[in-house]
Amino acid sequence: MELRMNYRSANPEAFKTLLALEQAAQKSGLDHKLYEIIKLRASQINGCSFCVDMHSKDLLSMGESVDRLLILPMWREVPIYSDEERAVIELTECVTKLSEAGVPAEVYERVRKHFDEKQFVDLVMAITTINAWNRIGVATGLFPGCFD
Repeated sequence: MELRMNYRSANPEAFKTLLALEQAAQKSGLDHKLYEIIKLRASQINGCSFCVDMHSKDLLSMGESVDRLLILPMWREVPIYSDEERAVIELTECVTKLSEAGVPAEVYERVRKHFDEKQFVDLVMAITTINAWNRIGVATGLFPGCFD
């Protein structure tokens, strides 16, 4: 594998802009572990190995179990995620794959059982942010350890 480019040095202003969006998402009040689950699930869907590696390690350092990380793509088939987590994971999948079916009303309603309007927007912004990072990572050829 070879890194296509270092997007940070190729366009520092673009990097700073996306970093500001990331910082806003981090300060939104979302549970940090839940935010990392969003990042991991979107990164798995988008095939961003750099981000899957980073967010898996971040979750492990936060005390998340290996079992929950490994089974995340099959979250519908196992009872190890809370109803709140399941709603957020489903929203993450819908927003990440927006062109397939949008965000169906029933998904919106499941999320709203656990989150108010501001929190819903916070979730969508968090999902949007990781999707932007994933697209940069995949397009520029990031892979785990490429900056070492």
